[in-house]
Amino acid sequence: MIQPPPEGVIRLAVETALAEDRAAEDVTTLAAVTPSLRGTARFLAKQDGVLAGLPVALEAFRVFDPTAGLAVHVQEGGRFAARSILAEVTCSVRAMLQAERVALNFLQRLCGTATHTRAFVDAVAGTGAVILDTRKTTPGLRDLEKYAVRCGGGTNHRRDLAAMAMIKDNHREALARAEMSLADGVAAIRQRTPGIAVEVEIDALDQLEAALAARPEWILLDNMSNADMAEAVRRTHGRAKLEASGGVNLKSVRAIAETGVDAISVGALTHSAGSVDISLDLEF
Repeated sequence: MIQPPPEGVIRLAVETALAEDRAAEDVTTLAAVTPSLRGTARFLAKQDGVLAGLPVALEAFRVFDPTAGLAVHVQEGGRFAARSILAEVTCSVRAMLQAERVALNFLQRLCGTATHTRAFVDAVAGTGAVILDTRKTTPGLRDLEKYAVRCGGGTNHRRDLAAMAMIKDNHREALARAEMSLADGVAAIRQRTPGIAVEVEIDALDQLEAALAARPEWILLDNMSNADMAEAVRRTHGRAKLEASGGVNLKSVRAIAETGVDAISVGALTHSAGSVDISLDLEF
């Protein structure tokens, strides 16, 4: 079972979206639909995809009807075909209509992220490389989008700036200005935050030995050629995990994985995934 985000995280995201939509003030539904009327609605897929987001969609209905229930036909992380019924929600019709758009917005977007992620995971199958997400997420929705990545078979990289240390090019420049070496920087991180994993970014092979000498857990190979990445794998010989990054797409990801890197980070999983077309069809 894929662990969804904490209930409080889901609730906050849903309540923010419902407030934005002024769903509690739905002038049409509150005037035209009696409070006692109940119904069932089907989430119907209009295209193939991978499912993510049913717990979020259900929460949108439960804000207005705590008794709302969901009959699930496709599990989170499962593939589905066009015209599949993903789930059915039963609740008051008022709640259904007030929350419909917000529920669909979340479900369509999260399915889009899961579907896009699965395409990358499938593309590197058998190579040993894992697909990582990044912090290039929609503000306020990071935990939901990283959950969708997990549903698509991807692996979450660092959630935030405190979860893992990463010395990037600007940090390297700051260290140089302070007359500190890369090893000094890694040591300072470990002294300040014992036990935290450290990653060092490099963008050329001639930086590799200094990075290895600093003894980080990970080295990020940023925008390097496939040939240079393969050479970095050979030289590293398991002394650190290697992550490839920089403009990765579905056409290039397989060749990158075949260089032997341990992981490939793909910002597009969350910043360019798009949405899966899903409708909500009401039956009385």
